[in-house]
Amino acid sequence: MRASKVIFANGVLSLLAISFMAWPSLSSSRTPGQANESVPAYHDHLPQGPLPATMDPSAFNDPIVKNAYHLAARVQKVLYKQPCYCHCDRSEGHGSLLDCYVSKHASMCDVCLREAFYSYEQTKKGKTPEQIRAGIMRGDWQKVDLAKYETYPPKPQP
Repeated sequence: MRASKVIFANGVLSLLAISFMAWPSLSSSRTPGQANESVPAYHDHLPQGPLPATMDPSAFNDPIVKNAYHLAARVQKVLYKQPCYCHCDRSEGHGSLLDCYVSKHASMCDVCLREAFYSYEQTKKGKTPEQIRAGIMRGDWQKVDLAKYETYPPKPQP
């Protein structure tokens, strides 16, 4: 009789252990990969007050990073309205792509760099922040050629 109780107790404990391991995936309403596909944080409208200042490009040695911070300062209002697909909204609490340039975060992140260059290039082409956001959401920022930003200041573009 005692042996059957021990076997029963072990069976119950095993079922509980399996349930707890499966619980996070069962309780999630997201399908695998969906979290990476969601749109990161961004702002629809500019704030009433001034935007935070981007870091000074001279704080960095890498010419690509210097150029990114230099150009980010020129398109702050655009970056404020853009999501950042490195998902720093989750890991760093950022509210938009601009936050990456208010801190050193962008200096260590290829996604942030490319998105800022894309935003700058599209702004120079006359695109609105909303049009730029649509391009970022499509992944167009991944096609940015960093070679033209390897010298500081950047070479003039045709």
